[in-house]
Amino acid sequence: MIRFTKMQGIGNDFVMVDVIRDGAISSDLPAVARQVNDRRFGVGGDGLILVEKGDSAPFRMRMFNPDGSESEMCGNGIRCFARLLQDHGHLTEESVDVETGAGILGLNLVGSNRVRVDMGLARLTRGEIGMAGPADEKFIDQPVDSDYRGTAVSMGNPHLVIFVEDVSKIELETIGPKLEHHDAFPKRVNVHFIQVVDRRHLIQQTWERGAGITLACGTGACASAVAAVVTGRTERTVEIKLPGGLLEIEYLEDGRVVMTGPAETVFEGEFAVPRALP
Repeated sequence: MIRFTKMQGIGNDFVMVDVIRDGAISSDLPAVARQVNDRRFGVGGDGLILVEKGDSAPFRMRMFNPDGSESEMCGNGIRCFARLLQDHGHLTEESVDVETGAGILGLNLVGSNRVRVDMGLARLTRGEIGMAGPADEKFIDQPVDSDYRGTAVSMGNPHLVIFVEDVSKIELETIGPKLEHHDAFPKRVNVHFIQVVDRRHLIQQTWERGAGITLACGTGACASAVAAVVTGRTERTVEIKLPGGLLEIEYLEDGRVVMTGPAETVFEGEFAVPRALP
């Protein structure tokens, strides 16, 4: 049996496993992720997150999508990570550095359930994003297909941001998977449709690579704020409304992005080692 803590950040929910406290998972991690994230035959979640000791920072976060693939980073997940560190007694200070697939990120716990995260530099060139084409070229407000124009941003993982008049009219379950597998993104891409309310407020709908439609995407909110600034649509600090709640995103003058939002524990339990899903 494997102990876990179920957590969520504005509806983006995760199965958190504290490897430091409870020991490493000996089974195949992609198989574990597929089973435990399944909402009918497992615990259910948008990702499996491991809490580990780091090599270059005190702690390391690893995140596996529901399809078993490993993601470089997860913005809502890392806020849950910070809250779990404190709840499990690993963290006595309010600030800590965490090692991720997107580099070392600085976290700061704010109040009873909010976490402020320095998400690092936003990256805008094709080479940094992992996008096909000239490595030093940017993809800003360019045609994606015959219907949409988009802006590509990396927050350690790849994002495609598309501005539309009304996000409620987007058939996300149809267009999301098509754009996730767009030829321009060899390793697939997270897709976000954004509605500009005014220069300080956005509305976001997301199709996540390896997960599908989710209630929130923290790195996607960061990428969307960056895309809004570089295309002249908003100020550098915005509030983004996602289906699961609100995030505050700051795109600083030096190119770094800061995200602030909630993280909460839902329940704790145990799950069995993987078995074949029906």
